[in-house]
Order: sequence, then C-alpha cells, then structure tokens
Amino acid sequence: MKSGSRWLVYILLNIIISATVIGAVLFFYDRYQRTQESPTTASVLLPTPVEQVNYGDLKLEIVSVIGAGVADTEIAVIQNKGEDAVLLTGWTLRNGEGSSYTFPQVKMFKDGIVQVHSAAGANTPVDLYWGRNQPAWVSGDTASLFDTQGFLRATYVIP
Repeated sequence: MKSGSRWLVYILLNIIISATVIGAVLFFYDRYQRTQESPTTASVLLPTPVEQVNYGDLKLEIVSVIGAGVADTEIAVIQNKGEDAVLLTGWTLRNGEGSSYTFPQVKMFKDGIVQVHSAAGANTPVDLYWGRNQPAWVSGDTASLFDTQGFLRATYVIP
C-alpha cells in the first residue's frame, strides 16, 4: 500500500510539473510572437487560426459554400464577424486544387457579407465573380482564405 501511494504522488507531481512547463512555454511563445509580428496596413487587423498574432479582434469566417459542383450556382459566403472593417484587396480564396481568386478592392464592415460566385459576372460591393467555366468546389474540398501576407485566416470544409 505504501509503495502504491508513493507512485501516485510521483505521477501527480509529474503531471503538475509538465503542465506548468507547457503553460510557461506557450505563454512566452505567444508573447514573443505578438511583439515580432505587426500588420503592414491599419485595415488588415485579423487573428489567424494558425498562430496568434496581435491583429486586434477582427474575425473573418467562410460561413458556407452553396451549390458546390455547379459553376453557375456556386457561391462562397464570407462574413466579417469582427468589430472593425477589413480591407480585402489582394486577399485570396483558394480551393483544394490550388486555384485561387484574388479579391479586388473590397472593404468589409462589421457583420458584412461578401459572396464570391464561381461564374462570370459584374462585381458589386457584396457580389464578386471569379469568372470560372468549371466548378471551383466539390464535396469534401476545403475553401481557404489567405491575407496578403499569405497567412491562413479562415477555412471551410464543403459538406
């Protein structure tokens, strides 16, 4: 009994020390990254899901891809769920095959939605057109949104 309780104490002590060390490493890594990274323009202030960067509390999300598999009806819907406006000029929306759409001069305001149509058409502030003849999306594919610096900002797996 005494030997079993000694092992339990050592195991619990090991868990506590391991958790403390991991927490300290993550804390200092996050703190170091925040001081090293800085946005190049005031309007690109987004956190990235890949690594935490001090870009404020803006958040873009690909909320859905509608009509996947039919170029004439495909639409990727992107929403700004952050507090500040975001300038999307030069950002890219990519599919799993490596094809990409580069955003023209577009500014998304708080709670704003932009729809990227796969087909050709005339751009408006809320409807953008990729100009594809073939579908951009298939079921199981991943839509990815990248900023001008190549940071992954949002993903969406197409059902």
